[in-house]
Amino acid sequence: MPVLGDAEVILEELAFVVLAVTALVTAVAALLVRELVHTILWIAIFFVDLAAIYFLLDAPFLGVLQLGVYAGAVTILLLFGIMTTRKRIFSREAATGIGAVSFALAVVTFVFLVAAVGEFQQSSTPITSYDPAALSENLFNVNGPWLLLLGLIMLVAVGGAIYLVREGRE
Repeated sequence: MPVLGDAEVILEELAFVVLAVTALVTAVAALLVRELVHTILWIAIFFVDLAAIYFLLDAPFLGVLQLGVYAGAVTILLLFGIMTTRKRIFSREAATGIGAVSFALAVVTFVFLVAAVGEFQQSSTPITSYDPAALSENLFNVNGPWLLLLGLIMLVAVGGAIYLVREGRE
């Protein structure tokens, strides 16, 4: 007869499997969809799903960073960049997708990834937890100026993109 703890573990494993399958489906959908905006929306769903996996693995700091930086800022930056550089964003002119070479490279990468995971599972290296306080100290105090510099570089890049695509530029 299962104990309450066993049911918790089974539910966590089931949630992880569902989130992992959702991540794979959204990643493949982002590759295969033909519209560029739809690709970005699939990527946004993938980022939110990845944040849910972090929360499930008891890494709330990484989950919040994933939601704030990737699901929020990066997705908005991608949408803003596309909207400022493409005139007909929902037309077939803006169509994307993968070709045969890209698909073959993806399959080869997947095979190498599966082999690497198999090799990692055979090693007996223990997994240690991380200290969120040390991580945030490193990210925001030690490397804070570099993070600000990266933000300024991204701001200049967006400004340059806007300048290059504006109407009437000679």
